[in-house]
Amino acid sequence: MRLIIATKNNHKLREIRKILKGISLPTVSLAALDKKFRIVENGKTFLENSLKKSIPVSRAYPQDYVLGEDSGLEVDFLRGAPGIYSKRYSGRNSTTEKNNTKLLRALKDVGVKKRGAHFICCLSLARNGKLIEVFQGKLRGRISTKAIGANGFGYDPVLYLPRYKKTVAQLPLSLKNRISHRAKAFKKLKTHLKNCRL
Repeated sequence: MRLIIATKNNHKLREIRKILKGISLPTVSLAALDKKFRIVENGKTFLENSLKKSIPVSRAYPQDYVLGEDSGLEVDFLRGAPGIYSKRYSGRNSTTEKNNTKLLRALKDVGVKKRGAHFICCLSLARNGKLIEVFQGKLRGRISTKAIGANGFGYDPVLYLPRYKKTVAQLPLSLKNRISHRAKAFKKLKTHLKNCRL
């Protein structure tokens, strides 16, 4: 029995493995499986996109637990955008730099008090084609006026955390793995798995 993390993103996988350290189940990614999956994230919510990963993979590997994950950034002033389109916010050939640049331009003339935003992570745990549980986590902050920091990935350089007076990309990885949206969701998952005595 394994815990399959339904992602091919190595950044996410490394982060997830550190957060889940101590669980008894071995963790593997989609890249380690003998079957290949074409996952189209065309859901209308983070949960729907998460389920598009966990449910079909769990049908193919019914003996294993499968975790689907979808996460992104929601900006108050932009009415929740980029939201589920976070990864491709700047278009078909989007990159982290292009996404951050577009976001900063969209908020160029917006004051500090209106730059509130949060990261959100939604997890779905499935087995044998059935949803077992859903876990969510959020990290609240505000959008900075420029990208700062070299740690992390995605929108980490532009989400400023007033409590720490740093962007997420400026935080040590050890701290990020304790307070991030992903950390909060995965800690709930970790507690669930331990309570199930897997």
